[in-house]
Parts: sequence; structure tokens; C-alpha cells
Amino acid sequence: MNLAGELRAGTGALGITLQQSQYDQLLEYLQLLEKWNQVYNLTSIRGLSRMLSYHLLDSLSVLPLLGNCRKAIDIGSGAGLPGIPLAIAMPDAVWVLLDSNARKTRFIRQAIAHCGLKNAQVVQTRVQDYHAPDSLDFIVSRAYAPLAEFCDSVAHLLTPKTRLITMKTGLKQEEVQQLDITRFIFEEEKIKVPGISETRSLVRINPL
Repeated sequence: MNLAGELRAGTGALGITLQQSQYDQLLEYLQLLEKWNQVYNLTSIRGLSRMLSYHLLDSLSVLPLLGNCRKAIDIGSGAGLPGIPLAIAMPDAVWVLLDSNARKTRFIRQAIAHCGLKNAQVVQTRVQDYHAPDSLDFIVSRAYAPLAEFCDSVAHLLTPKTRLITMKTGLKQEEVQQLDITRFIFEEEKIKVPGISETRSLVRINPL
């Protein structure tokens, strides 16, 4: 099966249906990431097929949880994950991709331009120094930090309606114990991402 077929099969398994133009954009992003990765080492995952599963499909797995999203931010976006795949899949939502690494934000800018994304922007800064000009519906992270550290780092961005989602390779018990349950409640959903053997968890966190 070619990459386009793998992508369609994978999104189908996740219950996601996209337009042909969106599938095309996702593959354009993937090929650009693979090209840059040969020089700049943006990700340890190698090979287009593995990158499709571990980056595109893994990022898109959170899509069903992002209903009624007007504006969202991807914290510690790295190579634009999960922000760029989600911005492609959610053209009516504004995505801010935030990372402090100049090399990675340079790639994200190139990817946004390469894919013709009008609803994505990159900000190079630490999350603690970022102040959103208006309220956020979702704050998303992927392998960014332990639960308590993630929640503390974005506390200044929260409104009563803001929801936090972090993507994990399984949720460790020590992370749960460190979370301040007087301020946050959480729910873990274990999922299966096509092409990935490791445990995947989507953790939804709501401020109290």
C-alpha cells in the first residue's frame, strides 16, 4: 500500500474522514518533515511509513475530542506536532503553535507556508512567557511534560471554558499523584493508533 492509501486507511480506522485536499496537505507536510529531518534531526522517527503512523495518525487521534473548537494552542509543538496535522484537519479553527526552539519554529514556518495553511501561526517563546490575545478553547500538548508541570505552565492561559488535552505513551501513576486534584480533574482514554504498538493515551484535564 502506498502512503496515500496508508493515510486513508489509518484515518478511517480512527473514524476520521477528510477532504482530498486535506489528505494532500498532510502528505506534503510529511514529505517536508522527512526532508528536513535528514539535515536538522527534528524527530527520532525515521522512514515515511513510520512517520505517518507516529506523527500524522498519532496527532490526528485527538481530533474527535476537539469539537466546537474556535481557537487552540499546541504547547511545545516541536516539528509542528500535533498542531500542523490538526490545523489541516480543522480549517475553521485557529491554531497557535508554540515552541522556544529556533530551529524547530523555523521548520514550522516553512511547513505552514508549504502547505498553504491560513489558520496556523507559530510563536517562538516559552509558554510561561506567552499571553494569548483572546481566550482559548483548547490547549493541547504531545509528549510535552508531566501532567502537573503541563497544567502549571499554562495556568495563566486558562479560562473557565478552556480544556486541556495531553497525549501520552501511557499515563504513569506518579504523574497522577503529583496533579493538584483541588484545581484539576482528569480523564484518561486509552486508544489504538494504526501502525503504533505502544500504548497511547489521551488525557483530558478540566480546571475546577
